[in-house]
Order: sequence, then structure tokens, then C-alpha cells
Amino acid sequence: MILNSSKIPFRYMFNKVKREVALVAIFGLIFNGLTYILHDKLPDMPLGVPAFLGTAISVLLSFKMSQSYERWWEARKVWGAIVNDSRSLVIQMQSYLAAEYAGVIKDIAYKQIAWCYALGDSLRDLNPLARPLELTKEELDHLQEHRNVPLAITQMQALTIKELSEKQAIPDFFRVQLDQTLVRLVDAMGRAERINSTVFPVTYRLFLHGAIYLFLITLSIAIQDVSPIFEIPLLVLIAALFFLADKTAYNLQDPFRNRQSDVPVTAIARNIEINIKQLLGEDHIPEPLKPKTFFIL
Repeated sequence: MILNSSKIPFRYMFNKVKREVALVAIFGLIFNGLTYILHDKLPDMPLGVPAFLGTAISVLLSFKMSQSYERWWEARKVWGAIVNDSRSLVIQMQSYLAAEYAGVIKDIAYKQIAWCYALGDSLRDLNPLARPLELTKEELDHLQEHRNVPLAITQMQALTIKELSEKQAIPDFFRVQLDQTLVRLVDAMGRAERINSTVFPVTYRLFLHGAIYLFLITLSIAIQDVSPIFEIPLLVLIAALFFLADKTAYNLQDPFRNRQSDVPVTAIARNIEINIKQLLGEDHIPEPLKPKTFFIL
């Protein structure tokens, strides 16, 4: 997630649009040469035409930015719910079980921490077991057999709660409450997976880029009498602003791609780990993740 910071480097923004800017610069040079050669054959282009196209592009970009941020914000709300339910699960276990089950409570709490890290890595197409998880060797070996590691961890949690219920350690009413918490966690996982697997319409971006290039063509014809020294930098600057807005929306529409603009799932999982270990009264509490200059993952 990009932080509200003044440290965002110009290099970061330029790298987002350098390919498009280079294409526009080349396009501007070529078209400027053509307008010079074909000056008498080109129609008079009133500035109202590129102005109209620019307004249309602004509307299209606004819609795309709105929809992309909505996807990003939905993903952030999903992880906000995961934070709440992860805390609730541990507090419920501590409230429902007697002191003699402290080991079981700790086991479930550590599995929930592992679940959060594994889900974040899975959404980013990373190996969820590459990260060191505080689980037993037998549990890690069991998880190696599953393609969906977070789901397998949830199954382990559910089976542990089932065993406690069969031992009469948890009354039926309390078990229902724990089952509802697990259901909400699985529901949050499914919502995050849906966002991750639903593709934003590619044709929309293609049409938008086509409209930007058409705008640049009409603008170049409309200001053909302007010196190339001023015309080409003007085209490049306007194009850079449009393409930068488009690239910003493009990054927001996929909030789990291990990019600077991602929902910071690793940082959120670390905060969940800190909260849970403090609830358990652990001595060794990890530090929150530090931002990497202008963003945090």
C-alpha cells in the first residue's frame, strides 16, 4: 500500500508510464514530420475536437478509477473483517475453555496466525509454505498435500473444535459461536479469492488507450502551426498525465499482485500475529512491519 508520504520518488511514477511516454514521443516526431510534409492536405482541425475527446477520456478515466478503487477498498474491508474474526476466535477460545486447555488455545491461535500469512501469500501467487510458520512438522507435512493451504488450516481448526466438543469441553451453544467465526473467516477468504480471480474488462483499457492516441492525433493536427520544440513536449506531458492516471487505476484493480499499491496483507497479518500473541501473554512479540520508503506490503 502506498503511504500518504511526500517520499514517493519521481522514478516510481516515471517507470509506470515510461513505455507509453516513449511511444508518444516517437509518435509525435513522426506525426510532426508528416504534418510538415502534408501541411496543405490536412484539414483544419478546430481545438473543440481534441477538447471534446479530452473530456470524454477524463470521464472514462474517472469511471475506471472509481471501479478500480472500489475493488481495492472491498479487498481492504475483507482483510479488516479477517482482523476482527481472528481476534474474536482467540478471545472466544479463552472464554469458552477451562485453564487446563491453554495448550489447545495456543495451538489454535498459532494456526490462525499461520492462516493469515498463508492466505496473503496464496492471493499473491506465492508459496504459502515458503514462509516459516509456527506449526509442527506433522502439520506442515499435511499442508504440503493441499493446493489451498489456508482452507486446509481452517479444516484443522474445525476438527480441533469438533474434538473439544466431543470431550464436552465446549458446550453446544459455544461451539455454534466458534463455527460461525470459522464460517466468516472462510467467507472472507472466498471473497478475497473472488476479487483476485475476477478480471477487469481488458477491452475497456484497449478502448481507453485508443481514445488517448486519437486525442493526441487530433491535438497534433489542431496545433500543427506550433513549433515542434513546444508541440512534442506538450503532447508527451498530456499523454503522461492520462497514462499515469490509467496505470494508477490498473494497479488498484488488482489488489493482490505483490505490488506497491497492494492491500498490505503481510503487514496486516503481522499485526494480527502481534495482537494474538499479546492475548496469549507471550514474551516475544514481533515488531510491526516497517514501511519500505513510501509503501508497505
